[in-house]
Amino acid sequence: MLKEFKEFAMRGNVLDMAVGIIIGAAFGKIVTSFVNDVLMPPLGLLLGKVDFSSLFVNISGKDYPSLAAAKAAGAATINYGVFLNTVLDFILVAFAIFLLIKQVNRLKREPAPAPVEPATKDCPYCLSAVAIKAVRCPHCTSQLA
Repeated sequence: MLKEFKEFAMRGNVLDMAVGIIIGAAFGKIVTSFVNDVLMPPLGLLLGKVDFSSLFVNISGKDYPSLAAAKAAGAATINYGVFLNTVLDFILVAFAIFLLIKQVNRLKREPAPAPVEPATKDCPYCLSAVAIKAVRCPHCTSQLA
């Protein structure tokens, strides 16, 4: 059983999948950092100095000055700013994957078409098209080799 597991784990597609997952997780962290640290601060500044990650709706009935204070108090909140960051993060990751797959598909070679075998041959006497397996020409009735 251990030998079978080793063969399964060392198969090319399993290793490729593992590498893809690891690189995907690292890429996700890069995109999350890009959204939170590079894209959202200027966007928040353009929208009136809004920090999206601190936008929330308090549903517990008490007033809290920030999301951190509400979380520290254990208040029930709807964190729509964090949700907006996550949605933008997802859109950027999906767009990057779309571009990557588009490039990979463009670089893939088209398989060579399979050679097509002729379905007919010419009669050497009357030059009419005759089925390949025919032994007599249906037009001139000559014997075919």
